[in-house]
Amino acid sequence: MEMPPNADGTRRGPLRRGGYLRVEDAEQEMEQARELLNIAGEDSCLATKIADLIIATVAATRQLPLPEEVRRKVRTGQNLAEVITVGEYLSQWLRGRKGLRESTRRAYASHIKLYLIPYLGHLRLDRLRVADVDRMFEEIDEFNDLILRARETGDPELRRLVKGRRVVGAASKQRIRATLRSALTRAVKERRVEVNVAALVDLPSGKAPKALIWTPERITQWRKDLATYTAAINARRERLRGHDPGRGQGNKINRIDAYIGAPRPSKVMVWTPALTKRFLERAERHCWYALYYLIAFRGLRRGEACGLRWSDVDLDEGTVTIRWQIIQIGPDTFEGKPKTDAGEATISLDASTVTVLRAHRARQNTERLAAGDAWNDYDLVFTDRLGNPVRPNHVTDQFERLSMETGLPPIRLHDLRHGAASFLLAAGHDMKTVQETLRLSSLAIAADIYTSLLPQLARKSAEDAAAIILNADTTSV
Repeated sequence: MEMPPNADGTRRGPLRRGGYLRVEDAEQEMEQARELLNIAGEDSCLATKIADLIIATVAATRQLPLPEEVRRKVRTGQNLAEVITVGEYLSQWLRGRKGLRESTRRAYASHIKLYLIPYLGHLRLDRLRVADVDRMFEEIDEFNDLILRARETGDPELRRLVKGRRVVGAASKQRIRATLRSALTRAVKERRVEVNVAALVDLPSGKAPKALIWTPERITQWRKDLATYTAAINARRERLRGHDPGRGQGNKINRIDAYIGAPRPSKVMVWTPALTKRFLERAERHCWYALYYLIAFRGLRRGEACGLRWSDVDLDEGTVTIRWQIIQIGPDTFEGKPKTDAGEATISLDASTVTVLRAHRARQNTERLAAGDAWNDYDLVFTDRLGNPVRPNHVTDQFERLSMETGLPPIRLHDLRHGAASFLLAAGHDMKTVQETLRLSSLAIAADIYTSLLPQLARKSAEDAAAIILNADTTSV
């Protein structure tokens, strides 16, 4: 494809790309390149800048720039080559707030330094999602647990990690979100972003949400809500495009963003056994199938699964000992002890989980042989193709994509753990068994989280009991 000339008028030469598996893929990328160049219209200077951007982006990422992002920068007079991160924008925004009271400025600066930059600062501002902000607060909760454990155990390594930090309560989370929302309000006015994602984040009031099961009625209502939510976001973007005829295609909400962002009955939702089985059947083709299987069947936390070592797995005896977890804060990860003292324990595995883990180990050994000297032996059960630890956030991202592709109602990855508890209750086990299996620090915590499931499970048990009578054979009476 012929490209516009360089800034000095010399011929640039054609854009050459290869390595496509299908003709359709090559044609689609060719159309995207034409769309990018057409943004310039008759402006030859702008065409040269867009061509420069295409060449630089392809060299750095092996992908073309997104046309909608280029259009937004052209409309707002931004430097096409500039990619501003959330952290960079927050720093600029705070410096520009000249009329703030000193106490307010210090509060904003503290939120930005301690939370917003560590968890979100590395992300591109124009690609910040509701799910990213949700995950920040989930990771803050994980760090809260570390602080509490450091206080309880006096572990010097943990105390070093959390030195000078305090538990972030519900009110503080609201204030952190308010800081981000204020900054993004400015970004919307500057047309750097189209939606203030912080305004769409649903924070709890401080009381733990009750777990609910995805019943057929709730799934039907959620699908209606998903359609309404998607239509509302798309309509808003269409109105924005109406005010700016230069805005082209590509303004529809991303499927995964709609899937995650649409309202659901509770923050804690649980799949039924049938829904869980459908997910695992889809995940069986993925390299992290055994990880999801282990969480769904035995209730491991995400970080515990990522930090599991083969030396703590005994497939002959059918046991796993939880000793470590991998925690992610923003782009950084570190290894630590389990969430609570009760979390460090040995749990039994069912026969199917043992079979899945044996198959996973065989596949990992094949990858180890293929990698040769490049393999990094950390003794981890779940790794990439070179033996390196997996990043917890990547595990969550893949879980969300697999769930959507399977056509299931959304749950958080952590809700697979809640599902494991619900299956124990459905099988007739008591709260004490749930507490011990999930390694919760007290029976009260188990009861507080899962008592909302009992009426739903009781209804099923009532139907099961009635079926025994209704299906009884009376011919022999």
